[in-house]
Amino acid sequence: MPQPNPYVTLQVAVTATQAEIKAAYRRLVKQYHPDYHPSDRSSHERMAAINAAYEILGDEQSRQAYDAQHRVHPKNARLDVQGFQAADRELRQWLALTYKPVSQIIEAVLRSLPQQMDVLAADPFDDDLMDQFLTYLQDCRRALTRARYTFQAQPNPAAVAKVAAHLYYCLNQLVDGLDELEQFSHSYDDRHLHTGQELFRIAHRLFAECRLVR
Repeated sequence: MPQPNPYVTLQVAVTATQAEIKAAYRRLVKQYHPDYHPSDRSSHERMAAINAAYEILGDEQSRQAYDAQHRVHPKNARLDVQGFQAADRELRQWLALTYKPVSQIIEAVLRSLPQQMDVLAADPFDDDLMDQFLTYLQDCRRALTRARYTFQAQPNPAAVAKVAAHLYYCLNQLVDGLDELEQFSHSYDDRHLHTGQELFRIAHRLFAECRLVR
């Protein structure tokens, strides 16, 4: 597997001075250190890459050896840095416009079900309680529809493909769970109730696998 380009990792040009490389390293440490981002699971891997890159470029002799071995070309290095910066912008945009609003909706729907089930359990055959429960299900459907539209509004960056897949399957499980809960209102068959709750539990596990913002 090819090793990451240390110039790209530190977001500096191949013509950067040692002082510029040191400044870039300090900036990235502050930006990505796990202590500043305890809920970001990727921060440890990113910091390891940053430290490895600085071990190469932070020492002038080590840097010269790397440049000679890899035949570093200034023009190509600038293009690589630009590509890295574009990918970083794309990731930040996805986190702000897709991941954060979708995860907030998912969390709200997951958190709301236990209380609704407790209220309904008082008397599932009470028409008023059942009407309230059906209204709750409709509200959840509308929220999840917004989440789906938001999720599909822009492509998912390759760097978060696994996270995006878990969000997608989580949304599907929640929608299927709502279908089962609604079926209970028609048949009063407890199997629909149990299946709906199990689908919500599956969704909760999927959401936990991809939760980056707490």
